[in-house]
Amino acid sequence: MEVNITHFFNTAAPMDYSASVAEIGNDAGAATWGAAVEDSAGNMLLDTEDKRDAFRSHIAGFGAWSDAEVAAWTEVELNALFMQMISGDMREADIGPESTADDWIKYEERVHAGQCGGNIFRATDGEVYYSLDC
Repeated sequence: MEVNITHFFNTAAPMDYSASVAEIGNDAGAATWGAAVEDSAGNMLLDTEDKRDAFRSHIAGFGAWSDAEVAAWTEVELNALFMQMISGDMREADIGPESTADDWIKYEERVHAGQCGGNIFRATDGEVYYSLDC
């Protein structure tokens, strides 16, 4: 499943949701999680049960959480984690709303070379999506 993330992609400050201890200090994890939870309701990307189920399936293979833990998360928490993942991928890929056509080509080349994840893509109409199938 592909989730349209265009508005979030164009308006979010990814470092608010994904940053390291080296960048923002020892409370980086708590600070970025807190920001994501706080802003989640206003950026509800997983706005249907189908999208939430697709995201749950997507993260199931990570091995980081049990099925029971994931099932216990609220919609806001589930969406907050998705916001963090998108933000981390944007930062790793060095793409954002200011990215040019050449930047997108370079990103795709890096994806194909295995240098960064490839879950984010831009459609021919300019909309930006996150694939939960990768």
